[in-house]
Amino acid sequence: MITGKFPSLRLRRSRKNDWSRKLIEENNLTSNDFILPVFLIDGNNKKLPINTMPDVYRYSLDKLSRIVDKAIKDRLPMIALFPYTDKKKKNALGTEALNEDNLVCKAIQLIKKKYKNEIGIMCDVALDPYTSHGHDGLLNSGYVLNDETINVLINQSLLQAQMGCDVLAPSDMMDGRIGKIRKSLDKNGFQMTQILSYAVKYSSSFYGPFRDAIGSKGLLKGNKKNYQMDFRNKNEALREVSLDIKEGADMVMVKPGLPYLDIIRLIKDNFKIPVMAYRLW
Repeated sequence: MITGKFPSLRLRRSRKNDWSRKLIEENNLTSNDFILPVFLIDGNNKKLPINTMPDVYRYSLDKLSRIVDKAIKDRLPMIALFPYTDKKKKNALGTEALNEDNLVCKAIQLIKKKYKNEIGIMCDVALDPYTSHGHDGLLNSGYVLNDETINVLINQSLLQAQMGCDVLAPSDMMDGRIGKIRKSLDKNGFQMTQILSYAVKYSSSFYGPFRDAIGSKGLLKGNKKNYQMDFRNKNEALREVSLDIKEGADMVMVKPGLPYLDIIRLIKDNFKIPVMAYRLW
């Protein structure tokens, strides 16, 4: 509430100089506010373009250091790892997700060994990079099973935590998975491993480039509407966030980000929790 009156109150006084503008700024966008996605691929000496993402590449593990070096130089706080899994390693159950020698696990170990805690590592928790049908969970007659999928996601989360992942990011949209994962992490000594929940993930046509990047674009059978959210719903978004906070989420994500700025604002107004936005090409 403004109590003073012109001319004794002049708000432009604080805007006159650069130093005073910095002193009173309410919102400030810096490199601290960004997470760098890194797409991984098997092999050596590989830097392969992603056709649907200009100037974005898939990197083999021997090229990972220069990416991390640049991220640290640019003062980014965290990178997010996403694997491009060879089709030969995919099956209906997504068992490659639980392989301790998969791309993500090897990448985590490489980064932690060289950089320790200079930069955070975020890992996706979902099965779509590993399933032959392109869905985020176990499929039965076109329907993704909830509880059975969670059992796999718990093991995927534990494996990534054991490898050294700092932030687990369940993006699957199964009901109740945050609580189950949190309980399992705590029970197994990973109380300090954070959870960034994709709490609001809309079923969207914007995901094409990302699915291309991880190699699931041409595999998807049907759609994801029986577990990802209806883009028409905002009250449901608040319910999803509320549940995930109660279950133990440290941060929440809205995906896609830019088309749903109203949802981000709504969540921020209703919950005092860090809110992330996933920008898609």
